[in-house]
Amino acid sequence: MIEDATPLEALSLELLRIPSVIGEEAKLAAHVESWAHERGMHRLVRAGDNLALQARPFREGAPRLLLIGHLDTVPPADDNPPRLDDERIFGLGSSDMKCADALILHVLERARTEQSRFDLAGILYAREEGPFDESGFPEIVEAAPDLFESVDLAIAMEPTDNHFELGCLGTLHALVRFHGRRAHSARPWEGKNAVHMAAPLLAHIAALEPRDCRYDGLLFREVCSATMVDYDGARNVIPGRFDLNLNFRFGPDRSRSEALAWIAEQVREAVGAHAIDEGAVTIEITDICPSGRVCNDNPLFRSLAETAGPSAETRAKQAWTDVGRLSEMGLDAINFGPGSGSQAHQAGEWCSRANLEAARTLLEGWIFA
Repeated sequence: MIEDATPLEALSLELLRIPSVIGEEAKLAAHVESWAHERGMHRLVRAGDNLALQARPFREGAPRLLLIGHLDTVPPADDNPPRLDDERIFGLGSSDMKCADALILHVLERARTEQSRFDLAGILYAREEGPFDESGFPEIVEAAPDLFESVDLAIAMEPTDNHFELGCLGTLHALVRFHGRRAHSARPWEGKNAVHMAAPLLAHIAALEPRDCRYDGLLFREVCSATMVDYDGARNVIPGRFDLNLNFRFGPDRSRSEALAWIAEQVREAVGAHAIDEGAVTIEITDICPSGRVCNDNPLFRSLAETAGPSAETRAKQAWTDVGRLSEMGLDAINFGPGSGSQAHQAGEWCSRANLEAARTLLEGWIFA
């Protein structure tokens, strides 16, 4: 029932009621822009469907904290209208990550009228759920570069169940294309089956064990998987082309160039150098996102972790987030949010009301202490 909602839950439901599937964030961005104007934010910058909000003028020498969330969701998997029950807030994007977006706005609103320990700004951006190069994040960095300068800690408020997840895996998508020759399936010897050509690579990838990567005391698991296929043919045609998407999730100890070299080595080892050199197999990198640095030694993070106490576990981020992008920008960043990773992109998605309240209590108790 809406009347049972706390102010933060009501704001979460307000955001959830505005659809913002990736690429369609304009209406939600306009709503947040109006919300910020109505509350007299010191500064508001909008670039496309991306927003930067600054609660008060920055002070000389004050630590700077940046809270970051994305406005977009994945496409809906079912009919999941925004609503509350006794324990949960339902709706597409509730865990990933509109309840966290509401918390960012809630904290900024309080910081506008109440002095805080930190100079505070918030970033809400579009198209996080798509390719790295199509994200709205660089647009808002270009429009408000000063908000990313002298930042002592950035918090990407991705779903972590209120635990601290440091660093992140990098992610690479490679389209490996096998070039065969079409033929009638009754006379396969007249063609060259591109699906069969892929068998050695599929077997090679399937046999790879995860590589454990210990980085600054945290355990990341590096993995590579075949995730999508496409082909040129029909059920009675020997395919003349077969495409295989490989998704490589690489550890923080690898650079992007090292990840590229690794994927090329795996393909070459499986299919043979001659197949690549002669053009029978080609590799196209369709997306690559950098891994994120572990900033366990950051003073603001240590302060936040001490405030949280033993209830908040510190662990590796076994996924990609914009902590990777922030690391490349030279910023210390962590993942922390009230959403649940197990609910992200799920049918019937929900966020725990208790988690949202606990995240609010922790952040406000730390920021306004």
